[in-house]
Amino acid sequence: MKLVVVESPAKAKTIEKYLGGGYRVLASYGHVRDLPPKDGSVDPDNGFAMEWEAYADKARQLKAITDEAKKADALILATDPDREGEAISWHVQEVLQKKKALPAEVQRVTFNAITKSAVTEAMQRPRALDEDLIDAYRARRALDYLVGFTLSPVLWRKLPGAKSAGRVQSVALRLIVDREREIEVFKPQEYWSVAATMEADGTEFLARLVRFRGEKLDRLSIGNQGTAEAAKQAVEAGRFTVNSVETKPLTRNPPPPFTTSTLQQEAARKLGFSASHTMRVAQGLYEDGAITYMRTDGVDMAPEAISAARRAVVERYDAGYVPDQPRRYQTKAKNAQEAHEAIRPTDFSRSHAGSGDHARLYDLIWKRALASQMASARLERTTVELTDGTGQTALRATGQVVLFPGFMALYEEGRDDEQDEESRRLPRLGVGDAPAKKSVHAEQHFTQPPPRYSEASLVKKMEELGIGRPSTYASILQTLKDRDYVTLEKNRFIPQESGRLLTAFLERFFERYVSYDFTAGLEDSLDEISGGREQWQKVLEAFWRDFKPKTAEIMEQKPSDITAALDDFLAPFLFPDKADGSDPRLCPACGEGRLALRGGRFGAFVACSNYPDCKFTRRFAQGGEEGAADTGPEILGQHPETGQDISRKTGRFGPYIEMGEGKEAKRASIPKDAGELDLDLAVKLLSLPRTVGMHPESGKEITASIGRYGPYLAHDGKYAKLGSTSEVFETGMNAAVVKLAEAAAGGGRGRGASREPLKVLGPHPRTEAEIKLMEGRFGPYVTDGTTNATLPKSIQPDMLTLEEAAQLIDERAARAPAKKGRKAPAKKKAPAKNAAAAKKKG
Repeated sequence: MKLVVVESPAKAKTIEKYLGGGYRVLASYGHVRDLPPKDGSVDPDNGFAMEWEAYADKARQLKAITDEAKKADALILATDPDREGEAISWHVQEVLQKKKALPAEVQRVTFNAITKSAVTEAMQRPRALDEDLIDAYRARRALDYLVGFTLSPVLWRKLPGAKSAGRVQSVALRLIVDREREIEVFKPQEYWSVAATMEADGTEFLARLVRFRGEKLDRLSIGNQGTAEAAKQAVEAGRFTVNSVETKPLTRNPPPPFTTSTLQQEAARKLGFSASHTMRVAQGLYEDGAITYMRTDGVDMAPEAISAARRAVVERYDAGYVPDQPRRYQTKAKNAQEAHEAIRPTDFSRSHAGSGDHARLYDLIWKRALASQMASARLERTTVELTDGTGQTALRATGQVVLFPGFMALYEEGRDDEQDEESRRLPRLGVGDAPAKKSVHAEQHFTQPPPRYSEASLVKKMEELGIGRPSTYASILQTLKDRDYVTLEKNRFIPQESGRLLTAFLERFFERYVSYDFTAGLEDSLDEISGGREQWQKVLEAFWRDFKPKTAEIMEQKPSDITAALDDFLAPFLFPDKADGSDPRLCPACGEGRLALRGGRFGAFVACSNYPDCKFTRRFAQGGEEGAADTGPEILGQHPETGQDISRKTGRFGPYIEMGEGKEAKRASIPKDAGELDLDLAVKLLSLPRTVGMHPESGKEITASIGRYGPYLAHDGKYAKLGSTSEVFETGMNAAVVKLAEAAAGGGRGRGASREPLKVLGPHPRTEAEIKLMEGRFGPYVTDGTTNATLPKSIQPDMLTLEEAAQLIDERAARAPAKKGRKAPAKKKAPAKNAAAAKKKG
């Protein structure tokens, strides 16, 4: 028997079906080991030796692989055909070797598509593990670890509130922040355009003013309304005839098939997918055998695929839509070792695959790949110039006609910017013709700042600069969102205050390591390792030699010195010049002190130099934008029973009220729906929880209160959600009993049936079932109402994303049938999970 190891259960199931008897296919469920998150996992003083540790939640998979390996005649490592796939195979081999379970024969096979022919052919061409790719993986992993575990402690001690920094993520964040700075300093410039609506042969067309008073105009030439009105009058008064007609043929060639980055960009433009969602959906299509491997820098297709695409074009259209010679595309990837075939369908006769998002992404991939082997589009671009009798004023109209659509009949590439006007059609015009003038209008415009990055344009920019690699873009962007360094508004990245502060810190104290050129150069060195042209320890040594002393130098500086340096560095952002010329640092509260950046327990803020006499503070925000200021505690009055002052304050998590001081102080958050806060409401909030009464059946107390997830009722360990803050104080006994009964009846998980979810993550991308994060008896878990999946210890509940939750549920659902069939006798091995499974089954 031969043991085959792959990454996912879906892939394992398909491959085992293709191989038949004599093979046992098991899934590792991704990486099985990693560097443990502690000091010393990488030892720079010992040749960058690494201490690997198996994931706790992969113990069951590793045991199954080990047990089968002991009985196998050969081990076939069939993980994905890239650096990460090579690394997973290497880790599995290393684990089996340590457990003395490694078969005598070990083979590595790769295939670019999960089809029967591709898999069986790959089995005939085994090879050894690629040591160069493994070295490149180790170098990247060690670099990321050394940057994270050396730089993060510096951040925590010198920059309160900062969460982490990464080798590539910090540079991607700098791109977003730099673009925001460009927008902030941008000064809009007024300009006007003048155009006439003309008509010939019943067809209207637009002609723009290009010459006025004998001078050629560019976009910004008309800078005020007066000039625009004069130009408009000149056009209205003139009689325009066609002075010239210029027609130029135009050929447009199809774009190449998708690479990883172009797929992410186009899916963002046309489907609105995030990079991480695109890759997860593409992974599903790949594992279903619908497309080739989706992590690639290559743009060409295999000869047999090109032939199949050309046949499909002829069948769909006709022979005229196929070029005389097959199209071959050259990859721009710097590292040919990691470049594979482009992303394409495994079967061009299959125009549809999957459902929902899978079907939409497959349609995009199929059309792009098919269009890449179609004939060029032939167009005709026409430019018509019209002049008045004096020759001092001229109008220009442009249009475009598609003579032969070619590939455009199937596919047109999306664009990040707006379309131009040249796609409009013009009526047939000749020199001397005098089209009718229908109307003339002048429009005011202002120059626009550069647009914020979308996921598509940011991926494109990173690829242009050579920052990161396409296979890492999705995880980089997801990390920035998960850390709350950026937010997405209308699909555009906006840096948050924490992201601005982190970028400023790194630019001020670690400028070299967040520079675009240095990061791109380091990526090139890592590519050289995977090509066998560089030694991985030498690359790490060159980096570590300068980086370690730099972090030690910054660690020696006082936090106050760090804050003072950042105050100066961020002055244009925090204290921009005022229109009236007054001092932007002058305290608006006392009128005497000067504002400066300060570091606090929960992050940076701006405060008055006259503290504690003046308690004015504001959030770390540009120029003290509205809502950022806090003039200090506000006394609402005295408690009617204790006589103590009740104050309204602002803390890390928003506004709250406080009565008393020190450890004895009583506090309560102010709900967003509380309305206007007065002393009466403050007293009520401080009195919570409120006792509603004794339950008529159990005789136990029912209370109403406000918790982390909103207002609720509680009774005997069970809970029911309330609709608003006012209901906490108004709900009576009858209503409370009904709400608790309804909450209990709506569950199905016994004691925890009525519990509120910790978080509603959203609909599952494939099944559209709502995914919730719940607190269970044995820890947090996610559920879609059908399948429950425990969160691995490696995932923090507050950092969990919808994509990760969906993957956990899918993996748990894929394991469920096998668990029922094979694992029933071994109940004592995992009592918690078996108990939960039995409970669910009941």
